[in-house]
Amino acid sequence: MDSAGLRDRLSGLDRRSGVRLYLVRHGEAANVSDGVFRYNGHIDVDVSPRGMTQMEGIAAYLRDKEISGVYSSDLLRARRGAEAIARYHDLPIQPFSEFREIKMGIWEGLTFQEIQDRYPQEVGRKFDDFIHYRIPGGENLIDVRNRAVKKIRELIAMKTGSEIVLVGHGGMNMVLLCDAMDLELKNFFRITQGNGCLNIIDYFDETAVVRLMNGFVGALVSPEV
Repeated sequence: MDSAGLRDRLSGLDRRSGVRLYLVRHGEAANVSDGVFRYNGHIDVDVSPRGMTQMEGIAAYLRDKEISGVYSSDLLRARRGAEAIARYHDLPIQPFSEFREIKMGIWEGLTFQEIQDRYPQEVGRKFDDFIHYRIPGGENLIDVRNRAVKKIRELIAMKTGSEIVLVGHGGMNMVLLCDAMDLELKNFFRITQGNGCLNIIDYFDETAVVRLMNGFVGALVSPEV
């Protein structure tokens, strides 16, 4: 199908026949509040006070949406955000390990400088083949895609005609966004996810439309999305 045909097809889709996903990245983690990024992976850290404020902002933005399900990673920093959102909708949160961040193995909890100092060979291997290489004790992007995409498709299949929330992680969200836009994983680093950001994806039977990516409360310029 050419670009004009695809445009016409997408413009004719009825959102009520699909599922709207509000995909959120958790708020700032407690161990990065000093401004130095750490590869947390599967480490179960809480959010910082700033991170909780970010999640409360998203929760307030979504409070009037007709949300029928609130899902999250089972890691604490994601569950905190899901809990804040679910309170407005009188819903329980449903956490799943399939939505965890990329497992970073021996890198977890470390800054990039610490990783370069301790594991220079692994740094080279990772960035030479970031799709397939597994840091010792960790996962690669294909592993994350296999677990996260499968699970989100299961949830979407059960929620036709509804709106749902998923609070996840930067890397995991980027994998879901690649899948939604039918992008190969080589495009992974062309997407970014800030702490407390919001993405809006409409899923249909055979396609998905990304309405908003890496948006922030107070800077959402399209109220109709």
